[in-house]
Amino acid sequence: MGKGKVTGALSLTSLIVPSNGKITVMLLRVAAIFFSVGVYGALHSAAASQAVKGWVRLRWGARAARWYRLAYNLVFTALLLPLLAVPAAFPDRLLYVIHPPWLYVTTGLQLGGLALAADATFRTDLWAFLGLKPEPKATAEELVVRGAYRWVRHPMYTGSLLILWAMPAMTLNSVLFYAALTLYIVVGAMLEERRLLTAYGETYARYRHRVPMLIPRIPIFGGKP
Repeated sequence: MGKGKVTGALSLTSLIVPSNGKITVMLLRVAAIFFSVGVYGALHSAAASQAVKGWVRLRWGARAARWYRLAYNLVFTALLLPLLAVPAAFPDRLLYVIHPPWLYVTTGLQLGGLALAADATFRTDLWAFLGLKPEPKATAEELVVRGAYRWVRHPMYTGSLLILWAMPAMTLNSVLFYAALTLYIVVGAMLEERRLLTAYGETYARYRHRVPMLIPRIPIFGGKP
């Protein structure tokens, strides 16, 4: 493994057509990872819906609704542990390792993703996001379009994708897991768009027309930030 190289541990053929007749295990691996992420994502999105929040308020009152966001964060953070256990349950294979100088590029991408996510978090109400104070009512004046939100509509998601896919070492299980997470993030962003349109109306519609969802426009190619 020399400097400035991407070291691969598998050939393309061995990745597409598993050797030793282990196709069944491969299919089971793919199904288990995508199914588990799908179930987690469906529960995560459903619990974040206004319908469920409204049901909690009607069933248990305003006090329960006040702490719903905090409980939501704690529950789904805890559920990450069994989710992460699914890819870990299968035998894994190293696909590649990135070495300097390309390692500096991937590290830069990850730091950029972290900066995007951090900027987005602190430009919104951090304490409300964590569930430590009530969520403010959505109004046109409250729509955040500064900072990272000037470049993409969902900078937390964009930052997360950069962190995932710029990992300097990648295994078969991690590729499948990241692919499943990417699918969920895209679907989740599309579902969130509906809620934001309902909450902010024409203000968000104009913002959506002007700013891309996940991939920022690059000015040198004619895009306008």
